[in-house]
Amino acid sequence: MRTLWKLTKEAARYKGLYVIAICSTLALTFVNLTAPKILSKMTGIVSKGVDSDALSTIRRLAFYLLGLYLLRVLFRFLSNYLAHRAAWYLVGDLRSRLYDKLQSLDLAFFHDKQTGDLMSRVVNDTRDFELLYAHMIPDIITNLVTFVGVLIILLTVNWKLALITCAPIPLILISGVIFAKVVRPFFRASQKAMGELNAQLQDSLSGLHEIQAFGQEEYEGERVQTKSFLQVTAMLRALRASALFHPCVELLSSAGTVLVVFFGGYLAYRSQLTVADIVAFVLYLSLFYAPVSGLANLLESLQQSLAGAERVTLILDTPSKIQDAPDAKTLTEVKGAVAFDHVSFDYGNGIPILKDVSFECKPGMMVALVGPTGVGKTTATQLISRFYDTVEGRILIDGNDVRDVTLSSLRHNISPVLQDTFLFNGTIAENIGYARPDATPEEIEEAAKAANIHEDILHMPDGYETQVGERGLRLSGGQKQRVAIARAILRNSPIIVLDEATASVDVQTERQIQSAINRITGQRTIIAIAHRLSTIRNADLILVFRDGEIVERGNHAELMAKQGFYYDLQKSQELTITE
Repeated sequence: MRTLWKLTKEAARYKGLYVIAICSTLALTFVNLTAPKILSKMTGIVSKGVDSDALSTIRRLAFYLLGLYLLRVLFRFLSNYLAHRAAWYLVGDLRSRLYDKLQSLDLAFFHDKQTGDLMSRVVNDTRDFELLYAHMIPDIITNLVTFVGVLIILLTVNWKLALITCAPIPLILISGVIFAKVVRPFFRASQKAMGELNAQLQDSLSGLHEIQAFGQEEYEGERVQTKSFLQVTAMLRALRASALFHPCVELLSSAGTVLVVFFGGYLAYRSQLTVADIVAFVLYLSLFYAPVSGLANLLESLQQSLAGAERVTLILDTPSKIQDAPDAKTLTEVKGAVAFDHVSFDYGNGIPILKDVSFECKPGMMVALVGPTGVGKTTATQLISRFYDTVEGRILIDGNDVRDVTLSSLRHNISPVLQDTFLFNGTIAENIGYARPDATPEEIEEAAKAANIHEDILHMPDGYETQVGERGLRLSGGQKQRVAIARAILRNSPIIVLDEATASVDVQTERQIQSAINRITGQRTIIAIAHRLSTIRNADLILVFRDGEIVERGNHAELMAKQGFYYDLQKSQELTITE
């Protein structure tokens, strides 16, 4: 019921469409209840013999009947179309809300989530809302009103026979409750399995190059088949329960019909029912049990929809750990000073990633973070943009604790260039301009020149309009990195974070990227993570990380003179290059 209440509140914004659709549904039900009454009256007239007056009455009733059927067309159209219109608008809104919610969640939320499963929730699970609001709710209203209306009519015809007609209803309700409890877990498992299948497909298609390169097509095919049949098995379990439930409902309804026929014949034999009443009872009998069977069918669809709705509301109800403070202020006129004040951090598992880290970076300085893999360098840069919050200590931007300013203003003043550069499927100009959608072509070109990628772009088939492909697959690693640097330069943020910007490129490309970095050194605050120590020799401050702590600090010359851990790293790389 909590889930249904949440869904009802979501649909409230389209209450105008729903009111018209529901009114049309009620009017349609009234038409369906009135038509048999007219037919019964016509039958009664014919059974008594037809004269000129009777023929005139029949003609008039026929026109009434025709008018009702025309109204039924109109009301059915309004009921169906407006309900579908409202439901699909609701689906569109929910997909947007769900996506916005996912964008607002902290990175820790995604650590144990699969992209394909989240996509399934946004696309597949929200689609079930259309089934709920465009089909089930109008049909439930129609069936309930029809059931009550027919019951009242049957009671007015013959209350004894009407009560006999209701005899199977308690058994049908009990079986429905049992069915709902049994089938919901199966539909929930089916939705979960569908999400896992989407996750497997997304993972496999993203890694198709590696699959083919290592000849693992058969292995991956078996994995997809396994995930696919997990969903099939869960759905078949639900359908097996349905295949048993629906015949039981039909059997109970048929038993009610048998009881009506038997006792109706007996009452007719006792002259307690007229021919017209018998005809009316038979005509309304199908209308009486049809809603019962319809509600039984809707019960199955309802369980499926609620299983999907639970997966959607689970995301919508998830609180983000990273939020603006109630009194958060906007960060303006940032000069670029960054300071870590006794910062410690772990990912919630008690294993420390950073331990009491403190350093200060003045505006325009270049600070380099070096050390082995997994010592907390990337985590430190993510804390600056507040993708995570510190466990202890604080991080300051121009003296402001990052937790006291709005996320949008904080991240607006920081431009990242990541090792795993992500480019959107579009043109080079669109990817550079992503940082500033209002940038002019001239500004995009200037940023490309500053990033040392302009000449490469001019040699491409369509220049700045060249399509980069999904994730930038049509560009080399070095080109993607320089496009990312151009994007960061175009944003004109006072702080730039470079995370292994030259880790996976050749020496020539490294020089081009290093040249691009040198052009902005001194103009922006640069915090760079580097494994290739040759790229950070000119850094104003080098911080050497080991086991989550800063073990050495100073410029290149000072650290080499100490002949400590940095000295060993430098000599090790020189030896590797020589070999």
